[in-house]
Amino acid sequence: MRDVRLLGLLEEQWNRVSLAQMEGLGYSRREVNHRVATGRLRAVHQGVFAGRPFMDDPRGQWMAATLTAPESYLSHASSAALHGFWDRRRHIETVTRPGNGGPRRLDGVFVYRSVTLAGNTTTLEGIPTTTPERAIIEMAPYVNDGGLARLVREALRIKKTSSEALLRAVDAHAARRGTRRVLRTLAKYDGLPVAKARSGAEIMALIVLRDAGRTLPRLNAKIAGEEADLSWREHGVIIEIDGGPFHQDVGEDARKEAVWRAAGWRVLRISSDDVYDAPQCLLGLAPPTRTSIA
Repeated sequence: MRDVRLLGLLEEQWNRVSLAQMEGLGYSRREVNHRVATGRLRAVHQGVFAGRPFMDDPRGQWMAATLTAPESYLSHASSAALHGFWDRRRHIETVTRPGNGGPRRLDGVFVYRSVTLAGNTTTLEGIPTTTPERAIIEMAPYVNDGGLARLVREALRIKKTSSEALLRAVDAHAARRGTRRVLRTLAKYDGLPVAKARSGAEIMALIVLRDAGRTLPRLNAKIAGEEADLSWREHGVIIEIDGGPFHQDVGEDARKEAVWRAAGWRVLRISSDDVYDAPQCLLGLAPPTRTSIA
């Protein structure tokens, strides 16, 4: 009976199984070692085995990498390859596990640790992996501008993500290295000159305004000595997007708003969630006439 369960597990997991899983089915380590010695199993990582017929197909390699330890998720270039928007050769598969510490090569895979995996993982074709958005952000520090542009373009083209989903992910990972590059790359793809963008919500606001034919604001311009998220000089209007990575200090926001009001500006506020989920709220605040970004 346990052999039947083992065959079922191998079928589900792209012909790969871990030692822990085999022990859970009732096999002893001696029995596992005997199967390896007689050619019924082949060790592919420490504690991970392939069943016959032995094939080095990508999905088997990806699954094997995630079986090297509990809560291992395919990540970085390996995740992007699984999702279908990265096809460059990889010399080693990469996984991310919960925890702290720098990247290391362990058990034949490259291992990262992260405390922000929750909500950023999924399962594709039975393989645990980070989401497409997280994979792009993970790779951003390690690829050149052309490579990052290709990542974003391909992920959007094959509909693995959307501008909105990627911008949300950037805001959720604002502290990670490389997120500003993702912002700029996505903005260029959407044809928006937003070199001063500080959050995904700001770019999303410009996309909403542009698509509605509304006046496009200046972005993070200095007004009365203070930087405003969105501003329309000809209308004397400032819109601040609350809830993003640069709006954690309520007292500082109130101070800046008092400075602008004293300078004769009308200051309006919208939450970053509403920029994404209720764009009509933004359209209700913004001036109606379309102009160019200054």
